[in-house]
Amino acid sequence: MEPFENFTGVVAPLDRANVDTDAIIPKQFLKSIKRTGFGPYLFDELRYLDPGEPGMDCRSRPLNPDFVLNDPRYQGAQILLARENFGCGSSREHAPWALADFGFRVILAPSFADIFHNNCFKNGLLPIVLAPETVEGLFARSRGPQALRIDVDLPGQLLTLDDGTRIPFEIDAGNKARLLEGLDDIGLTLQHADAIRAYEARRQIEAPWLFAV
Repeated sequence: MEPFENFTGVVAPLDRANVDTDAIIPKQFLKSIKRTGFGPYLFDELRYLDPGEPGMDCRSRPLNPDFVLNDPRYQGAQILLARENFGCGSSREHAPWALADFGFRVILAPSFADIFHNNCFKNGLLPIVLAPETVEGLFARSRGPQALRIDVDLPGQLLTLDDGTRIPFEIDAGNKARLLEGLDDIGLTLQHADAIRAYEARRQIEAPWLFAV
């Protein structure tokens, strides 16, 4: 997992509440356990006008002109703005995989489903909880003729809008460190590799029968 770095990105406003993980990445695409290759199918049923199946060349599929990610203003967006309870439904980790593979790095919402929220940190995504009135203001700003751009400062826990407005945000210290250091669950475990090797060596002496071939 790559360490999270500060950046300035375009905001894509997804004006829907209770977006579940099946809407984020539909069930037919869950056959792979690789973390890549899901971006073209992100929000598949909302984004395209035809039914999506694994292996399809999405470049030739008919697009839904009313869906936000197909609006030219939001091309290349790295920040997703959503309504409450984003990521509800099943616990599939494919949902953050698809968002990250598409290019999103930050999700702003008034609230997230707990499992989805935790899965984001494990996959390099930064989910930020903001007050409902703040989210409402961002939606209003993002609907103008020019896309809203936000500077994301994770170490300083600060969002800066293109007009200079500054919005602080809260984040758990452990999750913040995980993102800044680029550590998934395996990476966190490997930080204790020396202690694990020492334990295994000690156990081979204390209980050699456990290691008999």
